[in-house]
Amino acid sequence: MNLNIPPLLVYLLPMVAVWIFYFRRKNRKQSDALFALRDAEESGLTEPASLHPVIDPTLCLGCGTCVTSCPEGEILGLVDGKAMLVQPANCIGHGACKEACPQKAIRLVLGTERRGVEVPVSDQDFETRVPGLFVAGEVTGMGLIRNAIAQGTLAMDSAAQYAAKAPGDDRLDAVIVGMGPAGLAASLRAQELGLNFETLEQETVGGTIAHYPRGKIVMTAPVELPGYGSVRMRETSKEALLELWLDAIDKTGLQIQTGQRVKNIDQEPGGLVVETTKDTYRTRSVILAIGRRGSPRRLGVPGEDLSKVIYRLVDPKQYKGQRVLVVGGGDSALEAAVSISEEEGTEVTLCYRGDSFSRAKSKNRERVEEANSAGSIQVLLSSTPERLEDKTAHISTPMGVKEIANDAVIVCIGGELPTQFLRDSGIDIEVRHGE
Repeated sequence: MNLNIPPLLVYLLPMVAVWIFYFRRKNRKQSDALFALRDAEESGLTEPASLHPVIDPTLCLGCGTCVTSCPEGEILGLVDGKAMLVQPANCIGHGACKEACPQKAIRLVLGTERRGVEVPVSDQDFETRVPGLFVAGEVTGMGLIRNAIAQGTLAMDSAAQYAAKAPGDDRLDAVIVGMGPAGLAASLRAQELGLNFETLEQETVGGTIAHYPRGKIVMTAPVELPGYGSVRMRETSKEALLELWLDAIDKTGLQIQTGQRVKNIDQEPGGLVVETTKDTYRTRSVILAIGRRGSPRRLGVPGEDLSKVIYRLVDPKQYKGQRVLVVGGGDSALEAAVSISEEEGTEVTLCYRGDSFSRAKSKNRERVEEANSAGSIQVLLSSTPERLEDKTAHISTPMGVKEIANDAVIVCIGGELPTQFLRDSGIDIEVRHGE
C-alpha cells in the first residue's frame, strides 16, 4: 500500500508531538510549583530565614535555569511563565540561582517587607564598631556553610592584627565563641597563625550543624579549612559533616572549651573581657561565631534542670527502650519524635502548645499522623509541660493535668535570638527588609 504523505506533514507531525510533550511537561511543573506554594502557605512557612533570591518579573524569561540550578531541590518554581520562590522557608541562600540566571533577573537579599531580619553591623573585615570584636557566620545573616568558613578565616586574619599591635602582656590574642563552621575555621586559622587563643562552645562541637533539621546538606563548592585542607563535598549528611569536623579537630589537635556559655563581653583598655558561666578571659580580640539560634529557649518549669532534659537530639539510638517526651511543634520536634519512635521499645509522647502542627512541613506532619495512628507516638496538642520529675512528667492538657512515666525530655522550641546579647556587647544592629 502506497501512502502519499505530504512532505509538510513529515516535518509537522514530529514538531506537534514535541510541542504537546513540552506543554504537558510545562503544565505539570507549574502544577508541582503551585502545590509546593500552597503547602508552604498552609504551613505558615512563607518567610525565608536568611539570604534568599528576589526575582524581577520584568527581566525573567521563564527559562527555568534558576529552578534546576538550586542544589536544595525545587525551592524555586515556574508559575505563569515566571520564576518565583515556592518554598521560601527551605531556602538557605546558596545563590546558585543568581549565578545561573542568564538575564540577571535575580538578586539576593535579607529579610522581606513583612519580616525584617536583624543583623549586626560590621565592616568589610567583619569588625564591629567595638575595636577587636568581630562577627562571622550565620549571625551575620549568611547561612551558607562555605560563606561561614570564608568569613571565619577572614575575620581571624583581621583579628590577628591586634596581636601584632600589642605584644608582651598576658592577654590571649583571640577568643572564638562558637564551634559551627565559622568558629571552626577561625580556630584553625588562629592555630595556623600561631596565636594564643581559646575556643568556647556553650554546647558540643558542631554548633549550628548539630541542630540542622535535614538529613541532607549541600555544599555548592569546595571549601578550604585552614591547617586541614580542601573539603570537596557536593552533597553530604549532617552526620558525615560532623564526622569531618571531629576529624579536623583530631588531626590538628585543636582544643575546645565546651559547656561554656558566654554571659558578657566588656571592653577594657587595650582589649576585651569575656565572662562565661565557668571562667573569665582577657583577650585582645573576640570573634563571635554564635549563629542566629543563640541559646536554646527554655520551658521555665520546675525540674527543667534535671539531667534528663536536653535541647537537641543527638542520636535516636540512645533512647532505645525509654519513655521520651518531645516538646515542640516545628520540624525539629516532629523529626525527633518520629526518629525516636522507630527505635525498639520506645514510648514517645509529643507535646505542643498549639492546636495543630501548622509550622511544620507537610511531610513531617504526615509522618507524625501515621505514627500517632499506629500507636508509636502519643500526640498531645494544646498542651504544655507543667512540672518535670525524675521518673515522670506532668503535662497540662485541655482535659486537665496528665502525669506520664518519663525517662527523658527533649525540648525543641527554638532558641533565643542573640540580638540583646550583641547589643549589650556594644554591637550596632540593623534591620534588613529585603536589602
